[in-house]
Amino acid sequence: MQTSTDVQSPFWTKNYPQGVPETVDLGEKTFIEVVNESMVKFADRDAVECLGAVWTYKRLDEESAQIAASLQNLGLSKGSRVAIMMPTIPQYLVTLLGVFRAGLTAVSVNPLYTPRELDHQLNDSGAEAIFVLDTFAATLEEVLAKTPIKHTVVTSIGDTIGGLKGVAANFVLKNVKKAVPNWNIPTAIQYSAFLNAGKKLTWTPQEHKMDDVAVLQYTGGTTGVAKGAILQQKNILAAAVCSSAWLDYGLSYEPKIENPELLIPLPLYHVFTLYAVSVGIFEGARCIFIPNPRDLDGLVKTMANTRFNLMIGLNTLYAGILAHKDIDKVDFSQSRMFISGGTATHRNTAEKWRELTGQPILEGWGMTETTGAGTCNPYSRDEFSGTVGLPIPSVLISIRNDDGSEVPIGSEGEIWIKGPNVMAGYWNRPEATAEAMDENGFLATGDIGVQDDRGYLKIVDRKKDMILVSGFNVYSNEIENVLSSLEGVSEAAAIGVPDEKSGEAVKVFIIKSDPTLTSDDVKEYCRKELTGYKRPKHIVFVEDLPKSPVGKILRKDLRDN
Repeated sequence: MQTSTDVQSPFWTKNYPQGVPETVDLGEKTFIEVVNESMVKFADRDAVECLGAVWTYKRLDEESAQIAASLQNLGLSKGSRVAIMMPTIPQYLVTLLGVFRAGLTAVSVNPLYTPRELDHQLNDSGAEAIFVLDTFAATLEEVLAKTPIKHTVVTSIGDTIGGLKGVAANFVLKNVKKAVPNWNIPTAIQYSAFLNAGKKLTWTPQEHKMDDVAVLQYTGGTTGVAKGAILQQKNILAAAVCSSAWLDYGLSYEPKIENPELLIPLPLYHVFTLYAVSVGIFEGARCIFIPNPRDLDGLVKTMANTRFNLMIGLNTLYAGILAHKDIDKVDFSQSRMFISGGTATHRNTAEKWRELTGQPILEGWGMTETTGAGTCNPYSRDEFSGTVGLPIPSVLISIRNDDGSEVPIGSEGEIWIKGPNVMAGYWNRPEATAEAMDENGFLATGDIGVQDDRGYLKIVDRKKDMILVSGFNVYSNEIENVLSSLEGVSEAAAIGVPDEKSGEAVKVFIIKSDPTLTSDDVKEYCRKELTGYKRPKHIVFVEDLPKSPVGKILRKDLRDN
């Protein structure tokens, strides 16, 4: 790979809000060590609220230590991988911190994965233990014997709620709403039993280092194979510390917010939420978890019953809330900052949100490989900018052409990024790492952007054949590989097309080998093999596909035509 050594100095820092530093000092403590201090410092504050239950920082401290003790009792060696397959519930956060405190590595798993997707991730990561919500245990059961998993811990929504209400909730979910499919994993341990066992054990604090692997965060690959981005302790620490410098400016406006409250309606297995909650813990904030943000009735009801200062979301979520019949019941008077990311925010959504709340949506940009952090619009902007803002402190952006040299300010090029938040590489994929990162530590993002003379970054297009559906990366090759295994399909190509609700949607072009193959057949097969957001929304049968002289399908021609 050709690389650039002529990197522009961070000229954009002169446009930072007053008091925001150009760089931040991470100090000597690792992410989990800073979290340990926060849990003691804010012991009496509420850390998490979910479905009416509350975890104080003291409870978070105690229960994560119990999980750590029970994990250590399993005899796992330092750095062993532990998968977490849950939605945004307190058990996820307790388990994540317990994994770190035990000296182990977490593997974030989308609980909506199909058996095929789950099988790949568990085997690729080499995870030896998994924590899973019972709603998704049947999927795990299908692949468990083919994976290195030795220990399974199963939790339930009842564990979140607790007491008799929790028992009742479990009964209703399983027997009335049929939301928990039957599963049978004889060796599984109940989460409550695993937690309680930790009370009788002694947790042995570990010596942590900045380059310890904290999380394997999986992202789609251009080859159709999901890769694990190696996020070290220093990467999560940096994402939280650098973003806190940005957040503090907004919270310090008069009247100053001393005890922040964060609304978290996005999944914790997504890197955007991981670092947002990390910021919250550093601030001693109260994080309001929303397990199912697709339930807009429940989300808006929670918003109406809760005061919150900051919210994260995607364009589709903000647009859905705006259109909800009960939106007028929500009091936004205490709300200060609304952050969006994952996919482009529409101007119409942002302007309507400004009218409703009196505050702008502050759009940002980041990637799995950057621990979710990268750029963000500052709170001092009171209107929608149409950009993803300025690089946050300690982050460098370089806009380059195809030969690796920087383009003039105002010109389009591929966005390269460097900072302490950028991953160490891809798990067990040195060639992919070398292809993505240059010798100076810059990461090629695959996004095409342009930076103006103030430093504000605008995303123009994507260089890679990646489709962005509601903030989730979908790679054409994965869709095509799945379709090629469907009987009756000769060839297939997948592209992204604009979609009003999800930003982009998957559209596939299929050459049949069986004339009786129907769109319904394709949809049914994809339901079994692909997570919901990856499934084709548009299916077109064609006689041929545009190809290069060497036979490569030209997806660009499909998009252009």
